[in-house]
Amino acid sequence: MNKQDNKIELRHLRYNDYISLKETMVQAYSGIGGQYWKEDAVKKLLKVFPEGQLCIVVNGKVVASALSLIIDYNKYTDTHTYSQITGNYTFDTHDPNGDILYGIEVFVHPDYRAMRLGRRLYDARKELCENLNLKAIMAGGRIPNYSKYANKLSPRQYIEKVKTKEIFDPVLWFQLSNDFHVKKILDNYLPYDTQSKEFATLLEWNNIYYQKDEQLINVQKSVVRLGIVQWQMRLFNSFDAVVEQIEYFIDAVAGYNSDFALFPEFFNAPLMAEFDHLGEAKAIRSLAQYTQPLREKFIEFAVAYNVNIIAGSMPVVEDGNLMNISYFCRRDGSYESYYKIHPTPSEISAWGMKGGDKIQVFDTDCGKIGILICYDIEFPELARIYSQMGVQIIFVPFLTDTQNGYYRVRRCAQARAIENECYVAAAGCVGNLPRVNNMDIQYAQSAIFTPSDFAFPTNAVKAEATPNTEMTLIADLDMDLLKELHEFGSVQNLKDRRTDLYNISKL
Repeated sequence: MNKQDNKIELRHLRYNDYISLKETMVQAYSGIGGQYWKEDAVKKLLKVFPEGQLCIVVNGKVVASALSLIIDYNKYTDTHTYSQITGNYTFDTHDPNGDILYGIEVFVHPDYRAMRLGRRLYDARKELCENLNLKAIMAGGRIPNYSKYANKLSPRQYIEKVKTKEIFDPVLWFQLSNDFHVKKILDNYLPYDTQSKEFATLLEWNNIYYQKDEQLINVQKSVVRLGIVQWQMRLFNSFDAVVEQIEYFIDAVAGYNSDFALFPEFFNAPLMAEFDHLGEAKAIRSLAQYTQPLREKFIEFAVAYNVNIIAGSMPVVEDGNLMNISYFCRRDGSYESYYKIHPTPSEISAWGMKGGDKIQVFDTDCGKIGILICYDIEFPELARIYSQMGVQIIFVPFLTDTQNGYYRVRRCAQARAIENECYVAAAGCVGNLPRVNNMDIQYAQSAIFTPSDFAFPTNAVKAEATPNTEMTLIADLDMDLLKELHEFGSVQNLKDRRTDLYNISKL
């Protein structure tokens, strides 16, 4: 056989393929008596679920095939048998309204196994599962080499040794390498499978794109647009002048249909100029009187411009304690708060600022988000807890006066994006405030950071502003890429954590 002359075609199985299908199946299962599907059974499969029957044809001959049903898994238990799943080989168990694509057969002719045709069939089956919006693929997998070890290893021990590559099992190894995981060990699954000692692995592959209920409107977006505001510090004549500038930027990013607008930390510091004669500690507390009016304006603008707003951060005095607060204002008119957890040493010494004690996850119409204010992003535990809670975007309002301080925030933000497989968006202030103590100069280059894998920019930077220049930054984030990264990334930082040795938990 000259493989260079082979013409390979992946397609749906047809009734007139039966003779070729039978010959290949007999060869594939020669080790257990040459089992094969009867013609009537194949005819029934093609009648009830033609889309689920796949094959690979080489030079006109069926050399590999994958057969499947759709089942309502709620009708079964995890201890089912092959006969139960197939309705005693009648396939009456097929349910077009079911939620699971159940693989009842995969085989490849021995002469063609070096061509990796099985992987093509598995990829096609995954594509079918996604296109039919089914929850998962499940199958009972043979462990044909188990008979060689059955006198000294239990099925569970055997499976573990296959996972660690101490033992080779051609079927289980192939399934594990194709992103399936073993959910359970099945007993008496195939009565005639002497090679597997009638044991099987209950295998599962989860469809990360599955949506339980189809929605016609208000569907959570898969592509989310961010609008980042790099704010110029300068003196304003009044509170109304600050509000006017805020609205200008919100209008600008909303004009590009942004889903989020992010402002920097202490962007309202210019209003502190009128209190500069009071000294640093009293001035920042006096600035806090503008926080609630600004919050009301942000809520108003979020609704009016149909954009979710992370309102930077502002000082607030509660029960006599000075704290740094950020408001998340939804475009439906609701809002929530996040308190900066880690004040910097200078914020403590100059202002007497206290830290918050709550990690807040915000549900949005674009997925779960979190906020970490400036110094908070330099503590990896917070972002890790966010990732465990399903956060996909972390917003970082920051204020840094030197390049050293800026690059601490930047490098840490990049690290959080990579290690937690999420997006991190950071917005800072630029310019100077010569009449405001402790807020004299600022340095920033606002940016959006990504994980580091093939689907993302090579430098893991989605977009970045011009340093020290007032401007907006607009970028689209593909949320489905995060799902793919979690399951199929070159490395999988979240999955590969050694939780047997360490763990981070929210108290």
